[in-house]
Amino acid sequence: MKTLNYLHLDASALQGVIASLKQLLADYQVFYSNLRGVHWNIRGRGFFVLHAKFEELYNDAAAKADELAERILTLGDTPENRYSEYLRTARLSEVAGITRSDEAISLVLESYGHLIGAERALMAQASEAGDEATAALMSDYLKEQEKLVWMLVASSDSNIEK
Repeated sequence: MKTLNYLHLDASALQGVIASLKQLLADYQVFYSNLRGVHWNIRGRGFFVLHAKFEELYNDAAAKADELAERILTLGDTPENRYSEYLRTARLSEVAGITRSDEAISLVLESYGHLIGAERALMAQASEAGDEATAALMSDYLKEQEKLVWMLVASSDSNIEK
């Protein structure tokens, strides 16, 4: 018997949710890689604080990628695991060569802006499909990320305001 039979979810109603989860997984994998890059390459003023913060953020992104993959499996599909496929389908682009704190913070804020938009859309889509667990997962992400965005904007040297 399929897992969805026990979860009382309609497989056909979940197809869009699963596609959105896969898209979000690809974006998180690219985001993770970008965060590793800024963690390794950050220089200058704010190095110690940002180096540690970017490590915290990439560990969080890795944990979220794992949660997303497990949610895809729970809903009866198979998550992608190839970076070549992530790069092909992700809406976030990979970056390199960012060493300045203002550029790194801008990258992180722009990335969170994209992720937050995708998570809001997925939360609504999941609710419509009766998938409250996915909707709740997105709500948890949003609560955490909105506060993080506020803190990054508040601590930024430049007047990054969106």
